[in-house]
Amino acid sequence: MAQATQTAAGAVRTAAGPGRRRSAWQTFKRDRQLWIMILPAIVVILLFNYVPMYGIQLAFRDYDFTKGLTGGEWRGLYYFRQFIDSYMFADIMRNTVTISLATILLGFPAPIILALILNQVRWKRGKKMLQTVVYMPHFISIVVLVGLLNVLLSPNTGIVGYLLRSMGYEINLLASTSAFVPVYVLSDIWQHCGWNSIIYLAALSTVDPQLYDSAKIDGAGKWQTMRHIDLPAIAPTIIILFILSMGGVLTTGFEKIFLMQNTLNLPVSEVISTYVYKIGILSNQFSYSAAIGLFNTVINFFFLFVTNQIARRVSNISLW
Repeated sequence: MAQATQTAAGAVRTAAGPGRRRSAWQTFKRDRQLWIMILPAIVVILLFNYVPMYGIQLAFRDYDFTKGLTGGEWRGLYYFRQFIDSYMFADIMRNTVTISLATILLGFPAPIILALILNQVRWKRGKKMLQTVVYMPHFISIVVLVGLLNVLLSPNTGIVGYLLRSMGYEINLLASTSAFVPVYVLSDIWQHCGWNSIIYLAALSTVDPQLYDSAKIDGAGKWQTMRHIDLPAIAPTIIILFILSMGGVLTTGFEKIFLMQNTLNLPVSEVISTYVYKIGILSNQFSYSAAIGLFNTVINFFFLFVTNQIARRVSNISLW
């Protein structure tokens, strides 16, 4: 009996061994339709994300139009030291970190809260109408959104400016250094909160309805249902999206900040992305701007890596 068992086990190992060696090819053959479907996305990523990495060396060279990317003199870390030693470094980093952290701390929980609230709405028609309303701002272009802010917040003609003036507050929200970050963050939440809640609603849709029935029988209220059923169900999604958001902790929206900038709020609105544009495109300092952009990317990757490691140790959920 023991000999027969060993023989059977050996046969299983023999059959499983070649299968493991051919698993990658067999998996590709089995899922070839899916690979063909995502092939255009892979090509786009290769062309626009990996091929341009060849130009990273520009951050370590003196760019010369006549010699191309690789023909300039090698300068090493010169431009990185120039940026760190610049009188603008402290202000730019402070503004970038302030806006990014404010966006994450206030903007990240907002779609989670909205999804939990929408999931508790039992009136199907009203729920669909509410979802449509909160999704719509996402499709407003940045230019139009900033135009709306200029119209609404203008101290002379805007309705918000008029209300503030009627209450005795003489303040220009678009030019105030203390109001720039709140205006930016709150308008960003208003625009993207509904759209970002879709992924959490999708995760909540997979919850077994019997759990809600059991909680109702046990006398659990809406808040207890959210705490003990909904939040654990979307916890993996929250962790993954938080890790991804930390990968862009120093990446702020260039278009919106650039359009909202003016000479009065510039001390708090100048961030890395706008500074790179002004240095690289307007001043033609391509090597210097490439070094600043690479510096920003390295810091973002560091935060992504650290957050991923912490999430893996604490919750056993991570990107890799």
